Formats: sequence, C-alpha cells, structure tokens
Amino acid sequence: MDTLSKRDLSLQVKHKLLETGFDIYGIARFKPLPEREAIHRQWLAEGMNDKMGYLEHEPGKRYNPSLIFPGVKSLVVAGISYYSEPMQKEKDVPVLSRYVYGADYHDVIVPKLEKILAFVKQHVPGAEGKAFSDTGFLHEKSWISEAGLGWQGRHSIMINKEIGSFFFIGILMLSIELEYDEPFQKDHCGTCSLCIDACPTEAINANRTIDARKCISNRTIENRGPIPEEIVLKLGGRVYGCDRCQEVCPWNKDMKPNTHPEFQINPELITLTRKDWESLTEEQYQRLFKNSAVARVKYPDFKRNIADALRSAGE
Repeated sequence: MDTLSKRDLSLQVKHKLLETGFDIYGIARFKPLPEREAIHRQWLAEGMNDKMGYLEHEPGKRYNPSLIFPGVKSLVVAGISYYSEPMQKEKDVPVLSRYVYGADYHDVIVPKLEKILAFVKQHVPGAEGKAFSDTGFLHEKSWISEAGLGWQGRHSIMINKEIGSFFFIGILMLSIELEYDEPFQKDHCGTCSLCIDACPTEAINANRTIDARKCISNRTIENRGPIPEEIVLKLGGRVYGCDRCQEVCPWNKDMKPNTHPEFQINPELITLTRKDWESLTEEQYQRLFKNSAVARVKYPDFKRNIADALRSAGE
C-alpha cells in the first residue's frame, strides 16, 4: 500500500471523514447480501413499492456492490446528522420533514466522499472508487450494520446509538483492501413498538419494511397523482415527508441538533404563514426550494400537497 499500512490508511481515512464533516463512519468488507435481497424481492412481489417501478430494476445490484463497481473490496460507510427540533414556528401550516430543511443531501454528501477518494488516491496511486448517497442502485442503509455503525429499527430506518436515526448515509466503494470494522450484531429496539403504534397510516410491517402504498412520505414525494382520500385524512398537515416514526423513537430522545451549516433551515421557511403557503407561486417555490430535496416534487404536485396538508390540518 505505498507508504502506509492498511491500518494506518484506514485510520487516516476515518480522520479525514471526521474532518470533512461526517458524524459516524466505519469500513466494511465487500460481500453480497443475499438475505437482504430476498426480503427486497418479497417486498416487491407483494407490490409494496407502490408506483416506484425503478425499485424493480435489477434488484440484485442493490445488494451486490460488485455488480455496480467491479473490483470493489472495501466500502467506506459514513453518516451525517440532520437532526433538529421542529423549526417551523407558525401554527396550522404545512409541515416539512426535517431532512429538507437545508440543502439537498445528494449534493452535499457525494462531494464530501469524493474528497475522501482523492485523499486515498494520494496515498495509493491506482486506487479506484465510486461515491454514493441515494444516487444509484446501491442499498446504502444495509451497509450501516456491516460497517459496525448500527442496526435497522422497526421503522426500517437505521439507528446509531450516538446520533439516533436522523442521519444521511454516504458510501465510498474502493478497489483496495482496508482494515475492517466488525459488523453490528445487536438489536437495541427490544420489545419497543412505539414507531409502529405511532404511524398514522399503519404503513410499518412486522419485518421492518414499509408498505409504500400507505406511507405518507411516499405519497407526498414519489406520488404523481392525487393522494388517496384515506391518506389525506391522516396527513396531519404534512406536505413533504413524515418524521412521525422517528419522532417517537427513544433513540432520538435528547439528541443534540446538528451543527452542519448545509442542513440548517432556510430562515424564510420558519415564518411562512398559512396564507403564504396557500398563495405560494411557482417563482417563490423555485426560490425557496431550488437547492432542497423538495425540488424533486414538481410545483403542481407540491401545490396539491399544500392543499391536502392544509385540509388535513383543519380549516
């Protein structure tokens, strides 16, 4: 490995991850994950992906990194917290999921990982890598446990003991061997079922998957048609995403708000009134959300969501 041992390079990579702004990080050895693929295929067979047809395309790739990046030997897995207290101050306004308060995480995490790749290449000429953050076939959250960082909660979301579950995941695949962390083996959910009990639409399955046909996040983000009336009645004012299952999770209790400038809320969003939301123009929408993940929802669909959210929140 040029001038550094695997151990020294691994330690320096982790130091660089911390320096770059990640809150948790680990390194996993490449291997296929057939048991997770089997769960995914069964989920698809039952139609729980709703209209997200892209999830049906080559599902084997999602759980076998070598089919995406031939020659992969290591996966550097990192998480960055976006946790904050609810920041919207006005009452009876459409509620945004906290992950869209700031910049689009895709645009933040991948460049950070590319800095790590550049660092690796400085020490290992010829090393190759590819960065992911919900930007390809890779099922990123499966690798949180493989890198020793946490476990999958009953709500299907990965949980870390230090930063809870409000975090984004990034993965850097590398063509070199590193020193690997032990996979995370324990399940710290125990008998707790608060997330299942709190889900407004009963979308959480017993096997830690989500029925997207019922999920408010799916219906307000991926959905391109009218939201079913039975879902509208349970939106609780939500206009984009839903944090309910995470809000009740004991592992998110007393968490410190993130300090990452990229994920701080746009100050203008804090004080938008009900009237402001009702009269939101396309120009205002583009200005407020041009750098946010909200922008994946087109303006007409977002206006529909606003109307539904306001109706569900009460007149």
